[in-house]
Amino acid sequence: ASINYLTTNQLQEQAMNDMAAKYLAPENCVSLNAPAVNNPIWGNIRPGIRNPEVKMQKILKLLASGIAAFARSVDGKDMSEEQQGALALFCNAQFEINCFKKSV
Repeated sequence: ASINYLTTNQLQEQAMNDMAAKYLAPENCVSLNAPAVNNPIWGNIRPGIRNPEVKMQKILKLLASGIAAFARSVDGKDMSEEQQGALALFCNAQFEINCFKKSV
């Protein structure tokens, strides 16, 4: 599928879940996983706040799976400048989303 198609059409839920499950973050990359909300706090969050949080968790999980898949597809010792740039941009997007979540 082309990039234009993939950025304008949503994956089917099952296909998306299957791919995300296939490309989990490595155990030594705990910062790549979406931060979880403490259960007692989660129980006190209003649905109007909880629903966007669930969506953000989904976005972070998909981004983390994409980063993990990309990282596995390249040789970490011999990445091209483009590959290094792509990985840095993906990771920075993850960082920015996490910072945004903390600020709201």
